[in-house]
Amino acid sequence: MFKRLALAAVLASASAAAFAAPLTYKIDANHTDVVASWSHFGFSNPIAHFGQVDGFITYDPANVGTSKVEVTIPLSGLDSHVEKFDEHLRSADFFDAEKFPTITFKSTKVEAAGDKKLRVFGDLTIKGITKPVVLDTTINKVGEQPMAKRAAAGFDATTTVKRSDFGVDKFAPNVSDTVTIRITTEAVVPKVEGAKK
Repeated sequence: MFKRLALAAVLASASAAAFAAPLTYKIDANHTDVVASWSHFGFSNPIAHFGQVDGFITYDPANVGTSKVEVTIPLSGLDSHVEKFDEHLRSADFFDAEKFPTITFKSTKVEAAGDKKLRVFGDLTIKGITKPVVLDTTINKVGEQPMAKRAAAGFDATTTVKRSDFGVDKFAPNVSDTVTIRITTEAVVPKVEGAKK
């Protein structure tokens, strides 16, 4: 009887450890948006969306420090809802998308910052220039995504950057050098090849 109880305890412990193990999620571009906003001569605060986001998030709630984020944002997904402005933003005046077609972020450290809060430190690269940034992050939900029927995780994050740090500073300071970035993302554990839908 004692042996059976001990075996059950070991199996339960192993099962819990497996459940708590870090999972790597692929970012779902359909449910991810990166939004930049800035001041235009103090009169308005325009926004631009960056879609088609690709990347992976590794998250371990039991050991947050092992978590990782790696993201690529193609400038082809930039959308301010004004076509001419999008073309200008992609031009050499700003992002020079022909030469530098993507923005990337790669985490260097993740730490807990309170209930459902994280601070994600990492390297942001724009126009070939890499600078450290910190994402103040909220954990929205971790669990099974009911449509995908697979484990998923959702996060919101914010940070501010200076355009001048990345050589995207045309018209500053009248058009504010400081840009606020807001991110919402949903990521799902990739489907195993050959698995049934």
